[in-house]
Amino acid sequence: MPLQDFRRKTAGALTTAAVFIIREMQQRQAWVRDFYEENGESPLSFVGRFTMRHSPVTVAKDILRELEIDPAHYQPGNPMKEWISKAEAKGIFISRASFINSHLLLNREEFQGFTIADPLVPFVFINSDDWDSAQLFSLVHELAHIWINQSGISSEVAPENMQPDHQHPVEIFCNQVAAQALLPADIVTALPEGTFDNITEVYIKARHYGVSSFALLVRGLELKRISHSRYRELRRNADKAYQEYLHQQQEKKKRQKEQGGGPNPYRLLANRVGHLFARSVLDAFHSGAIQPTQASSLLNTHVNHFTKLEEFVFP
Repeated sequence: MPLQDFRRKTAGALTTAAVFIIREMQQRQAWVRDFYEENGESPLSFVGRFTMRHSPVTVAKDILRELEIDPAHYQPGNPMKEWISKAEAKGIFISRASFINSHLLLNREEFQGFTIADPLVPFVFINSDDWDSAQLFSLVHELAHIWINQSGISSEVAPENMQPDHQHPVEIFCNQVAAQALLPADIVTALPEGTFDNITEVYIKARHYGVSSFALLVRGLELKRISHSRYRELRRNADKAYQEYLHQQQEKKKRQKEQGGGPNPYRLLANRVGHLFARSVLDAFHSGAIQPTQASSLLNTHVNHFTKLEEFVFP
């Protein structure tokens, strides 16, 4: 079944790459659902626990409580990894990719993620053609979709898009939840006085919480930590820094292409199929529950390459 499209009405038809990845995730989700039903797995209590009639703050707090995440005390390392690990531990399947192959690329301007909010097997896909902080915001946005049981395709997932401006109400609500979960009011109000002195200080604090400078500035304005004029000034500086980042990323990709380098292909495959999904298929394969050909098809790699994939999906 096609997913509901929560993008603006002016958005064009989905490209071949987008349609391909959506269908691929739906096929994987359908397999896991059948497998779980055969094994008598129970539905997850948090799927559809709330509706849009509830406060975004309430939903955000419940997500943090359910996943046992405290933004004020992240584990050492990348907050994105902690969010993914905690979400997968609760039975949420998460996949990330920026391309299908060299000819089919996923564009963040087209969509940033989608959710299959199934009570038994919820799936989240994040378009990784974006910087890390934006991906984290997209992830928490998509988790909000699960908490209100709204499957669909998302775009314009960003902390500044939290007000009615021709966006779908579901998208506005999920943006609000993500902002409240990643930057709770008590954290923002307790930030040191010098945090908003310049964009460098904003960036340092934002990086600590795994969010973008944009997200911290929006929350600072919303909670009256900065004035509108100060926000506009810092926002211009943040926009400039973002353009510099995009340029650096383009140069990095160009060098990698010229040098023939890049990330390990099995790390990319692990992210694309999702660690929890890969572990589920590999466990079923090793136990004899599914045939090698089916496992190979589900994981999109040859059986004799499973050991290489396992290096990235098992702790």
